[in-house]
Amino acid sequence: MTINFPYSLLEQDELIRKLNEFSGRGEAFYVLIRYDGQKGYFIPASYMNDDWIRISFYSERKSDPSLIGRWNVSPVEKEKYASKFDKVMAHIRRGDTFLINLTQPSLVSCDASLEELFEKAYAPYKIWIRDQFVCFSPERFVSIQNGCIRTFPMKGTIDASLPAAEELVMNNEKEKAEHATIVDLLRNDLSRVATVVKVTRYRYIDRIHTHKGELLQVSSEIQGKLPADYDSHLGDILFSLLPAGSISGAPKVKTLEIIQQTEGYDRGFYTGICGFFDGATFDSAVMIRFLEQAEEGFIYKSGGGITFQSEMEQEYQELIQKVYVPLH
Repeated sequence: MTINFPYSLLEQDELIRKLNEFSGRGEAFYVLIRYDGQKGYFIPASYMNDDWIRISFYSERKSDPSLIGRWNVSPVEKEKYASKFDKVMAHIRRGDTFLINLTQPSLVSCDASLEELFEKAYAPYKIWIRDQFVCFSPERFVSIQNGCIRTFPMKGTIDASLPAAEELVMNNEKEKAEHATIVDLLRNDLSRVATVVKVTRYRYIDRIHTHKGELLQVSSEIQGKLPADYDSHLGDILFSLLPAGSISGAPKVKTLEIIQQTEGYDRGFYTGICGFFDGATFDSAVMIRFLEQAEEGFIYKSGGGITFQSEMEQEYQELIQKVYVPLH
């Protein structure tokens, strides 16, 4: 007997209402929101069914490197990517945008199932939805505790095996400019909902272990103070910050238009948000490092930030480099 998926996609207004209501009452829940912010899943913690959805934040479970086996990647054709890259650069030269996150899907052949990948891999934020996708995100979106809101933009990636890799990524002018732009964007975003907004850590290194080797990624931390009644307005706060600046660009509104015109595919839940409220604190992740089940097989969605300093070949290789499963 076939059992239908037990959760319904909710519209944005209903998601906001439920977020506000449950947070205001101090009731635990999970929420998953699509990249475009128009729909998502809202699941009271007591209704979570791990036969269908599993969400793990900062689990101590170690990964199993023997899991992967066959892992063949067929990225978007370079000529196709180059065409989209050229369109984005034309917008940058016209001043329509000065930072844009360009992503594309890659076909992946893998011996493991989505469920096996979720159970065996390691990441700070892991999400699995049966027959839909698995996500291994290293990037926190916002956390809220005792009226303090924090966000952690991640921009800048390099192969850790390269000689002087940390020095290279920290001193790269393109990476420095891109990171500064995102930090400024998210600082402005937080200022819409919080006061006393400040950057508390700027450009520190995270190490990411993958089945293809180790990566270095550059992050920052920004924080602000929410109003006293924030707990009854969590939905309004969250949606006013979406989509995340690190996976869209600046200026945000125009850049989102360019992304829609250029990418040519539906991001879906990729680069959306997954969050958990335990009754007192809220934590959330940007859903990147994302493998989706599609009719043609597994699709891994990835990309990177484009600025006037970007070179097509380097950006194309970064897109491929980010097609990985995190392993310890």
